[in-house]
Amino acid sequence: MLEIRDLKKSYAEPSGNALAIIDIPRLDIGVGEQVVLRGESGGGKTTLLHLISGLVTADSGSIKLDGMELNKFSESARDRIRADKMGYVFQTFNLLAGFTALENVRLGMTFARKKMNLERAKELMSRVGLADRMNYMPNQLSVGQQQRVAVARALANKPRLLLADEPTANVDPANQDRIIELIQEVCREDIVAILLVTHSDEISKRFERVERLEQINRAIAIAAAM
Repeated sequence: MLEIRDLKKSYAEPSGNALAIIDIPRLDIGVGEQVVLRGESGGGKTTLLHLISGLVTADSGSIKLDGMELNKFSESARDRIRADKMGYVFQTFNLLAGFTALENVRLGMTFARKKMNLERAKELMSRVGLADRMNYMPNQLSVGQQQRVAVARALANKPRLLLADEPTANVDPANQDRIIELIQEVCREDIVAILLVTHSDEISKRFERVERLEQINRAIAIAAAM
């Protein structure tokens, strides 16, 4: 379902030299597979998610989603593919302040140019435990509640792939397990693959497959050898 081959991304250092961040020969994620990505801070985990989602373009290599070579599309086309086939849970939620929680979830559907399915949005809000907070504005919700809205929005279109970047980083411990449980449960039912970044050992234990970035990323191995 997701196939990565010889993916490379570098950034320019102040000296002008190229600093390799991502150099991944191969990474595959199957239909509905749930995968955790671990690694040190600053190691390139978020960069990898941005490359997969099309928010950042690769220097070279191949990223295929359902057989489509994402790097061959224009920026606007990648935006449409991301909206149609991917959900993204950001660390900072990225909720729109001028819209209610329910409206934020429904807006996730409009980004994909799909009909705003009110019943689907309400169902997801209920499943994340916010049936009584649908008409609250983001600033009226706790941090944990905002993150749950972000999860519901990311899953609104029944994506093929859910990318989650430290989805419990800003959530209190009491809500961490609940959020991960919700993500896994909804994705199992809708057959959505997951690539989830976390530093948590406890969260990692909930997943059958755990990938270490330093083991799949040659850029880290080369840097360590220098």
